[in-house]
Amino acid sequence: MQNSNIHISSTNPEVAEAFAQWLINWLKDRAKTTIALSGGSTPKLLFSLLAQQYTKEIDWSKVHLFWGDERCVPPDHGESNFGMTKTLLLNHIDIPAANVHRIRGEAEPAEEATRYGMEITNTVSAIDGCPAFDLIILGMGNDGHTASIFPHQIELLQAKEVCGVAIHPESGQRRITLNGPVLNNAYQVAFLVTGAAKAEKVKTILEHESGFEDLPAAHIKVDGGSPNWFLDTSAASLLNRK
Repeated sequence: MQNSNIHISSTNPEVAEAFAQWLINWLKDRAKTTIALSGGSTPKLLFSLLAQQYTKEIDWSKVHLFWGDERCVPPDHGESNFGMTKTLLLNHIDIPAANVHRIRGEAEPAEEATRYGMEITNTVSAIDGCPAFDLIILGMGNDGHTASIFPHQIELLQAKEVCGVAIHPESGQRRITLNGPVLNNAYQVAFLVTGAAKAEKVKTILEHESGFEDLPAAHIKVDGGSPNWFLDTSAASLLNRK
């Protein structure tokens, strides 16, 4: 498979390193930049890496951080995406408090989806009336979900609201998520996907195999091309790379 947007590294830590280098280079000479972050194992490694080795490489005063999704839990809960980011990254970098835009997971979900959508609308520049993040970082679940848009709620890919309330198909946990139109309106999108358990869905999506339309991650595009996919060799193991 020949695709310049696919970046394959040997291990999960090397994926984090490859993306960190890409991010630092991409941020050079940029003014105000809006980024939506992801949760997951590879972002944990990425945030630790940025905090420990690259504190001088990024001018965080120019970066506004948002989240692509959040579990409906308090910020100090072990499952909070914000809480994880705060512990591993935010506590170790010099970023103005006004530049950190968290989803209030402890709030009533529908009300918070509306409030956060307004905060995004008021902070992020728009294209054709829809917020356009400079960069959205995404993961992908074993079922092909991304952000918190799961296959059973694939209609969120078309929802008119900036944010919606999603329900985890197994636990029933409610989550706040960016909806599809916003995910597809970003200037750059980067998927960070690792592990053999995701190899089948990676192959289905990137090679447009039968059933790919049923996977939310397959519907995420960027203007003029495909998102960047940062994969480890396990996640990429089934790809045809001839």
